Amino acid sequence: MADLSITAANVVAGSNAVKKSGVGGEVIAAGKTVYLSSTTKKWMLADSNSATAEAKKAGGIALNGCALDQPIVVQTAGDITIGATLTAGSPYYLSETPGGIQPAADLASGENVCLLGLAKSATVLSIDIQSPGVTL
Repeated sequence: MADLSITAANVVAGSNAVKKSGVGGEVIAAGKTVYLSSTTKKWMLADSNSATAEAKKAGGIALNGCALDQPIVVQTAGDITIGATLTAGSPYYLSETPGGIQPAADLASGENVCLLGLAKSATVLSIDIQSPGVTL
């Protein structure tokens, strides 16, 4: 399998979405996983095998696209129409591709495990981020 192929225009927060606003520290597309940098206080692309420790734990999923130093809204919990095809009941994880989301079958050696949530349907992901600090 591969990372989800997300159509940014189809990413929509659910009615129970928990959101945070901020500033992008790089170019970010809607549907990408992000973390809040403790040094710059800007949202950056998360990456499960990054050399930067804090990048290995996603803080949420971008609801809109942004350029460097532009506003961004990040969903940290709740339901999100992700703009990709999911398998209902399946878990989805942070990918080793910056900003990517992958199914459990694609977890590989060297990746930090960061569960993003479970699919409620073929289009809706229930975000409940969990990162136990385990590297495969």
